[in-house]
This record gives sequence, structure tokens and C-alpha cells, in this order.
Amino acid sequence: MSAKYFNDDHTEHILQAKFGTRAIHAGQHPDPVTGAVIPPLSLSTTFKQHSAGEHNGFDYSRSGNPSRCAFETAVASLEGAKYGLAFSSGSATTATIVSSLPAGSHIVSVNDVYGGTYRYFTKVASVLGVEVTFVDLKDAANVASVIRPNTKLIWIETPTNPTLRLVDIKAVADIAHKSDVKLVVDNTFMSPFFQNPLSLGADIVVHSVTKYINGHSDVVMGVAVTSNDEIYTKLAFLQNSIGAVPSAFDCFLANRGLKTLHLRMRQHAASAQAIAEVLEASPRVENVIYPGLPSHPQHDLAKRQQKGFGGMISFRIKGDLATANAFLRHVKFFTLAESLGGVESLCELPATMTHGSVSAEDRAALGITENLIRLSVGIEDTEDLVADVLAALEASVKL
Repeated sequence: MSAKYFNDDHTEHILQAKFGTRAIHAGQHPDPVTGAVIPPLSLSTTFKQHSAGEHNGFDYSRSGNPSRCAFETAVASLEGAKYGLAFSSGSATTATIVSSLPAGSHIVSVNDVYGGTYRYFTKVASVLGVEVTFVDLKDAANVASVIRPNTKLIWIETPTNPTLRLVDIKAVADIAHKSDVKLVVDNTFMSPFFQNPLSLGADIVVHSVTKYINGHSDVVMGVAVTSNDEIYTKLAFLQNSIGAVPSAFDCFLANRGLKTLHLRMRQHAASAQAIAEVLEASPRVENVIYPGLPSHPQHDLAKRQQKGFGGMISFRIKGDLATANAFLRHVKFFTLAESLGGVESLCELPATMTHGSVSAEDRAALGITENLIRLSVGIEDTEDLVADVLAALEASVKL
């Protein structure tokens, strides 16, 4: 990130502003040459130097790019971090962080982790000499018993994907730091608007930018933020050395999406709450998993560490795989597709889609059953989405 490029009299003022103001103004500076209010998309791969080794903060786009820098600055601001580093995908973010560890390291991961992270930990990290232990962290104290002398990292998601279990970030951070272990929190499901793990003790926060931050299902990207100088220096070196960086165009699009994050998240959550409540009241549903419902076993923790409950719902429909597939066929406004966090509503069956790479035994242990349906609630009108879900239930489950 180029401090020289973004240094002006307004930076400190922006950092003290509210979330929506920071989303719009952090990293966004009128072009000094033309005065363009929206900074131009910088597609150049190389930059003129004043003399050998002297430049305006950029020399080669893999090492740094104005469009990427603007996005990194904005995300860091929203997470309350000093530094942001963007990558070509969420998985590339994970891989780069793991690459920062010495061979022979040990990672502790929440067991209910995103399928792509599970695949990387079990199929790739293990080949690189990094061992991963998966632990149920519904009780944060469980992490203490599996920390070893070579444990370097604890990796958690909260809420988890797709069963929306919560992990007490502060409790895990306290345990981790007593053993000089760093804590990484995947904050994709909550976004910076609803949860800020660094303020609860996390050392690194990661996002799949593809999801809520970009919010329009047209960019694949990842980001990591931290306030730790040593961690930043190491990850910035690897970002440049490995080169898994996003294109300037993707950074431009993601930064544009970020500017409406606060507005979108409010609507995602409002509609999700309404849908969760009608699902819970339906005789055609076995159970609903949504942190905003008092019936969620960790509802109190959600209220304590989150600022809202998000737009993701999982529920078990009464019936079997065929019943679940019937529901997925009958919805009109929920598109059957992987991913989440876009303006449009999506639905999927984790057991055969996003978590198909998780072993059948692990899926069973985690409760990822064949009748578990995951909804990514978009920002369409709430009444239309509620009616769509109820009509699909009625068509799929005969009482």
C-alpha cells in the first residue's frame, strides 16, 4: 500500500467517520490531474519513475496498483485495521497465509469450516508439511487441549458455513495469545458491517470478497486485513512473491460494490429475519438455523459479538433429498447456485454442492444432512421472498 499515494489532509478525518461514510470515502481521492471524483481504473502494468528507484509509490502492478491500493485501504478502514492485502480469490488468501508458516507447523481449525478451506487444509497444506486439527469450537475452551508446541495458527469462521454455529472470538483469542498463537477469523458471512473480529482479539481477518463485500456476483477475489506490522510485512512479501493478486478491474468493481455494503447488509438481514421466522413457524420445516432467532442456541453470543445477524439461513426441510430438490426446483426468486452474498437470492444443497468435498463421515458429524438447505437472502423485496419460500414449501412437502 502506498502511503505517499494516499496521503492527504482528509485521511484522519475519514478514519473517524461512521461506517457508511468510510465505505464511500476511505481510499477514494479525486484524481490529482483531472479532478475526476471517481478515481480512474488503473490498467497500466508499469509506472514511470522520476529517477532510478524513485516513483510515486508504484513501479509494477503485481507489487502494487492504484486501483488495488484504493480497495485495500477501504476494506482495512471498515475492519478497523492498519493494513489490507487483496488476493485473486478467497482460496488464494488462505493459501498465502498458510505459506507464511514454517514447514512442520500445526494449525487448529474449527471443524465446521468452508468446504474449500477444508479441501486446502486436508489436500494441500498436508503435502506442504502443515498439519491441521479440526475441533468443535462451540465451546471455545476446546481449543486449549489441542494446542501443541508447534501450533502457529488457529483458524475460525463465525458463523460457520453452512450450519451457522458461532465461535466466541474473544475467548479463542485469549487462549491463542497465551500460547503465542495467532488467530485468523474468516468474516465472510458477517461482512465488516456486522462484525469486526480485530476488535475482539483476532490477528488476521479474511474475506471472500466475492461474497458480500463485492455483492454483485461478478468478481472472484479475497482480502486479508491486520494491524500487526510483522504479519503485514510477511504477507505483503508473499503477495508480491507468489503473485496471486487480483486484476485492477476486479479491484475497481469490488470497491464500487463496497460503497453500498452498509445499505445492502441492512436489507439482507431484514429479509433473512422475516424468512427465518416464517420458516420456523411452518409445519413443513424440521428446524431453522439463524442466529437472529431466539431458538438459536448461541443467540446471546450473536447479540454480544455481532452488530446484526446477517443474510444467511440454513434449514432442514421435512423429508429427504428428493423433497429438498423439489423445494429447490419450485422457488422462483431464489436461484439454485453456489456462492452467496450477492444482491440476488440464492439457494443450494450443501451436502452435494458447496460441501461435497467434505467426507460423508464429517458431513454427518457436522449435521450437513441431505435435507439441509442453505439460503443466501438477497435484497429483493422482503414480501416477495417470503411468499416465494412459503409457496415452494407448500409445493414440495405434502402434509
